[in-house]
Amino acid sequence: MIVRPFRALRPRKEFASKVAVKPYDVISSEEARRVVLANPLAFYKVTKPEVNFEKLVDSDSPEALETAKNNLQEYIEKGIFFLEDRECFYVYKQIAHDHVQTGLVATFSVKEYLESKIKRHELTRKDKEEERIKHIEYLRAQTGLVFLVYRSNEQLHNLLDLAMQVQPEYDFVDEDGVRQIIYVVSEPSLIKQIKQEFEKLTALYIADGHHRAAAAVKVAEKMSRQNPNHTGFEEYNYFAAAAFPHDQVKIYDYNRIIKDLNGLTEEQFLEAIQNSFIVEKASIQPYKPREKHEFGMFFSNGWYRLKVKNSVLSKVGSDPIASLDVSILQNEILDKILGIKDPRTDKRIDFIGGVHGLKVLEDYVKNKGWAVAFALYPTSVDEMMMVSDAGFIMPPKSTWFEPKLKCGLFVHLI
Repeated sequence: MIVRPFRALRPRKEFASKVAVKPYDVISSEEARRVVLANPLAFYKVTKPEVNFEKLVDSDSPEALETAKNNLQEYIEKGIFFLEDRECFYVYKQIAHDHVQTGLVATFSVKEYLESKIKRHELTRKDKEEERIKHIEYLRAQTGLVFLVYRSNEQLHNLLDLAMQVQPEYDFVDEDGVRQIIYVVSEPSLIKQIKQEFEKLTALYIADGHHRAAAAVKVAEKMSRQNPNHTGFEEYNYFAAAAFPHDQVKIYDYNRIIKDLNGLTEEQFLEAIQNSFIVEKASIQPYKPREKHEFGMFFSNGWYRLKVKNSVLSKVGSDPIASLDVSILQNEILDKILGIKDPRTDKRIDFIGGVHGLKVLEDYVKNKGWAVAFALYPTSVDEMMMVSDAGFIMPPKSTWFEPKLKCGLFVHLI
């Protein structure tokens, strides 16, 4: 796999903790606006430019994009950001309670994405993709990292450990209690060794940031067509990402809440799901699934434990998609019983990342008018890679990776 160091546009050490924010697509405009009001250095002023306006403005409108571009320039002019004087790699270490993951920040090849060597497991939405395309084009910059995974490699692990034998450039704890540590890798021989080890990898997997990756690729294709002197080595031919070993990343459950029972009474619904599941009142409240093919379900009268029947398991067999818990739930309950054919567009379903806990599911049913909630056992990283290797696409909202990568610590100029 091709991996390249790059000259990052990034905040000076004393500003990093103030600038760094969550990815643009995991926070609402209202929430981001409140953050900016409390902290004027927050990078949402660039990644979610609608927050700069009191009136409602689309994030990809000309006035919003112009403001984002001006704000990025202002970060530079005020000395908050600077452009690295040489091409570097960066080691990105995150510590969230007892979970630690350490990855490499670099730029990765658009060509290898198009060749499916950088593999995806989700479909992208055209509107979200177009919004990010406009943002990259207007700013001539990629302002957020794609989250990649590679099969764990001892040599790479040792090289990243070696790169961390210096003082970190950034070291701070964010608003969620996650420690963010960044090391600069500028020594030519170490850069060369890291590149050589990455060349031995046969695949990379997109864990998070499918729209960022797809948008960067579309922009690269357009810019290459417009450049009569295109060589393939221009910066737009690469996108910024952080790549982590697969045995360090953590996938949380991605749970479902449903607005109504599709005209069924509660008794009828309970009876219907027993065709595919063993259903019993849960002895533990709330009920968190303990293994694959087991679900927690919160209903008006408490938590239930759902266990997939052998008749369903024999039907799905070893199919890499049909055997996923998200697929079984979708096919056997959401579609067959509740009439939710396309969870990507149906307004009767919503998704809650497991990092928020199960009490949130209870709250939606008890206090917000939703009918039923389902708690899932997390999809494994191995399942994600298996699906990607087979060239398949997972059902929507199958994975929730945590901790998220910060935006604002690295900008890749194209």
